[in-house]
Amino acid sequence: MAQQIQVSIDRNSPVPLYHQLAEQLAAAVDTGVLKPGDAFENELSLADRLELSRPTVRRAIVELVTRGLLVRRRGIGTTVANEVIHRRNELTSLYDDLRLGGREPLTEVLDFNTSFVDARASQVLGLDPETKLVYLERLRSVQEGPMAVLRNWLAPSWADLNLDDLTNQGLYNVMKRRGVTPAVAHQTIGARRAEPSERKLLQLDKNDPVLTMTRRAYDSAGNPVEFGDHCYRYDRYLFDITVYAS
Repeated sequence: MAQQIQVSIDRNSPVPLYHQLAEQLAAAVDTGVLKPGDAFENELSLADRLELSRPTVRRAIVELVTRGLLVRRRGIGTTVANEVIHRRNELTSLYDDLRLGGREPLTEVLDFNTSFVDARASQVLGLDPETKLVYLERLRSVQEGPMAVLRNWLAPSWADLNLDDLTNQGLYNVMKRRGVTPAVAHQTIGARRAEPSERKLLQLDKNDPVLTMTRRAYDSAGNPVEFGDHCYRYDRYLFDITVYAS
């Protein structure tokens, strides 16, 4: 049975009612009052109990789903999301993010191809379109389950990469050990429906989305060193970006 969280709504406040509700429910998740996997009180019950309209309650729940705090599944209902990893606007790898968060990354190398031809990746890396690139595909997981499918393209000089290193370390750590340090990157973040192979690897339902990120990384001299095209489970990962006024 879903736990009923005590919520105080100030109808005289200039803060929108849905936002008051969303913030108090988010606080219950953040403080552990509501724990990962807990059933969440349904929309109708919340609306009746707090004497709010259903559209107001629905908007608050949608905001929490968007923030990765709640998960809606057909036939199951709304539940508190499992622990979500936040990627901040820093040039780090998922491996580093997990370790910094006290999690133990698990990596399976799905593909390692030293003769991969890809015009888009070659252009990013500043190479001839017919260059035989190193293509690397990995499944990154945590104890709770799979989190991301990581696809990377590298110059031919990386053909001697050690697969044990790629299983036990992040790619950027391996690169740094060989004197190549990614210093700046351009990232494009999006979302789309998961492809069949991604659904299987990430254990997603048919209509579940994935978060996506493409990354072009450069060293301190401006030389391209890596091109990545990754997808993440929407309920286990967030991109956390700070923006500033000009």
